[in-house]
Amino acid sequence: MTHTGGFQDDDFWTEFYDFLFSDQRFIQAEDLLDTSPLLALPAGARVLDLCCGPGVFTVPLARRGYAVTGVDRSPAMLERARALSAERSAPATYVEADVRGYAQPGAFDVVLNMFTSFGYFEDPADNARALRTMHDSLAPGGTLLLDLAGKELLAGRVTPPKVVRRGDDLLVQTDTVLDDWARLRSDWVLVRGDRVTRASLVWFVYSAVELRQMAREAGFGRIEIFGDFDGRPYDQDAQRLILRATREG
Repeated sequence: MTHTGGFQDDDFWTEFYDFLFSDQRFIQAEDLLDTSPLLALPAGARVLDLCCGPGVFTVPLARRGYAVTGVDRSPAMLERARALSAERSAPATYVEADVRGYAQPGAFDVVLNMFTSFGYFEDPADNARALRTMHDSLAPGGTLLLDLAGKELLAGRVTPPKVVRRGDDLLVQTDTVLDDWARLRSDWVLVRGDRVTRASLVWFVYSAVELRQMAREAGFGRIEIFGDFDGRPYDQDAQRLILRATREG
């Protein structure tokens, strides 16, 4: 079986769910919300979790009393998120929508886009458009937190194929640089018993300089770059590329 539609293919998210959303990822989200200065959100904040998936951040944010809206284009992931919200008594609003078209002008104090969920549209203009909808959905003074694997970091991590095992399942991931480091292709092969499933994802990768410029062009004011959720600089010790940007009045 082959999935070539990548993030737009709902079967992809279902087939590879255990590798994309391991138990450790949910635990990590809880820990980040407890410890990260970047995720110390104002009490009672209205939070938009764009590309929320199965509610990795949406649900723990709702449990902490925030008014959270999770947006995703995958019905299967939203179904899981709603089930998790019900199971943990964490009411949240869930919307099936494309991030390019979902904008609620001035409706949110915080917009989150986590775990490299940005840059997957084939047309660069669509990625820029998605960033503008994030800006427009913020109230004046509101904050965007955008979390990516930055180009500078990926340059040191595109290595021979990665092999990950979950129980009896085996995933082999091979990354290929495209277009002079403008994009990356990730080819996945999942082996479950006698069944083999293949998928490919292609996305744009951004340096800190490129992402800052995109945020400025989208209308954001104060723009900061961090190297991880602990607020460290984006330098040789960085683990993530995290952009924090403010919508001005």
